[in-house]
Amino acid sequence: MRSLTRSVVALCLILAACSPAAEPTTTSSTTTSTTSTTLPPTTTTSTLPGDLSPINGLPLADPALAQRRLLAVKIDNHPRATPQSGVEQADAVIEVMVEGITRFLTLWLESDSEYLGPMRSGRPTDGSLLAYFNQPVFARSGAQDWVHNYVAARDVNQIGEIGGDATFRISSKSAPHNLYVDTIALREVADTRGYPDEAPAPLWAFGDMPATASPASHVRMVFGGNVVEWDWDETEGVWLRTAYGSDSMWVTRDGETGRFSTPVLVALYVEQYTAVPEGGQAGTAVPASRTVGTGKAFVFADGKVIEGTWDRPDETSWFSIEDSSGNPVAIPAGRPWISLVPDNGGLTYEP
Repeated sequence: MRSLTRSVVALCLILAACSPAAEPTTTSSTTTSTTSTTLPPTTTTSTLPGDLSPINGLPLADPALAQRRLLAVKIDNHPRATPQSGVEQADAVIEVMVEGITRFLTLWLESDSEYLGPMRSGRPTDGSLLAYFNQPVFARSGAQDWVHNYVAARDVNQIGEIGGDATFRISSKSAPHNLYVDTIALREVADTRGYPDEAPAPLWAFGDMPATASPASHVRMVFGGNVVEWDWDETEGVWLRTAYGSDSMWVTRDGETGRFSTPVLVALYVEQYTAVPEGGQAGTAVPASRTVGTGKAFVFADGKVIEGTWDRPDETSWFSIEDSSGNPVAIPAGRPWISLVPDNGGLTYEP
């Protein structure tokens, strides 16, 4: 039944992409602006999931890769964990709040990394997000038993620190910020354990950013006491990330470095709450993000922004986004960075 549900979701996305689009509107200026601009219909794709990635809408070198299971790996974002490795190769990144800082939930379908990390522990928010992906595999360094059970109850298969080629410690960082993984080896572990190998449904209908979308050059997000900023690089066509007061960097095993960037930045306001052990289970409460419901949404690409609203009726659905007039918003193709921004923190941007 879950596979059938996802098939129906995928079909609906494809049919929606083929349907004539109404003229959406978007708000110009900052989050407090009320000025609207009429936009032309958005061009959307209709070839998912065969020739294009269902995660980011990019062409696939091998369409068969879109038919394998999704792998998710939780990545540390503590200052002592930076610079991270391999995150820049992920098909998509979701940034979520934990205890006072954020962590990255990296998604891997057609791509892989032999040197990814540091990996850290899971939280209930991970389970609520991964429930959509048709029995995916979730790699994390650990989790309280009740959190493990919470995630498992959503048909998410989990792999922790197991040693060997799949998970390993590096000497250049101290524990707990030194656990790294090889996603190729993790996939082999999943095969050995007999985890289902079912393809995920597309995240969204993908399409071009409307030419008349409002300009945006700088984005500022507040995650608790931490600020994350993104600046549009017109030359490279990407948003460049800044956090902890400096450029957000990645480093390869061989020492090559670069700055975190993304062509597509999706920001969703979410409510923060305290998740507690269920059913009398032992354990301590942890912070979590409420990912079902509705909230404010922003899509940044091509140096522009569309403002609107996200809606997610349940955990087996994904976030649908509409503009201020209630018209569906297509997401531009490109490896997206999806930020779950606490609604008590907020987001501002500059033209």
